[in-house]
Amino acid sequence: EIIEECSSKMSKTIEALHTSLATIRSGKVSPSVLDRILVEYYGEMTPIKAMAGIQTPSSTQLLIRPFDPTTVKAIQQAIGASDLGVNPVVDGGAIRLTFPSLTTERRNEFAKQAKKICEDAKVAIRNIRRDYNEIVKKDKTLSEDVAKSLEKDIQKETDKHIKKIDEIFAAKEKELFTI
Repeated sequence: EIIEECSSKMSKTIEALHTSLATIRSGKVSPSVLDRILVEYYGEMTPIKAMAGIQTPSSTQLLIRPFDPTTVKAIQQAIGASDLGVNPVVDGGAIRLTFPSLTTERRNEFAKQAKKICEDAKVAIRNIRRDYNEIVKKDKTLSEDVAKSLEKDIQKETDKHIKKIDEIFAAKEKELFTI
């Protein structure tokens, strides 16, 4: 039961990692690069995808069509103030974002960003391991052999999830450097 709970928490960390890495742009532009940009809408900070339809007409363009035409200016300002490095252009009732092709320097920058996110996920996995090892040590009802066995199983789960993070990083890095 302890091992299942531990594994479940570690798997949630992996899911969060996937979500974080999706916001890092690779060769083809994805609408998920807008996920962390929030726009003030009726006093609430709202994600763009909740306020507009997002299309990818080409591999370097995003087309944002707000559901409420009065929000075009607010969305344009939020994107302009973000760290995306693109200039939003209002095109009728829509906003067009044209992303420049990634330079080697920019790809390296994104790879560093992805590596940091992966390292943070590894730290989270190790913290989960530490927490569950402490639970096992504090449980006086367990025999010494059972406690050692549980600690080994927790370590196996940790190793499995850390290996998965390394594989995810390798895939993201390959994606970043594929032209």
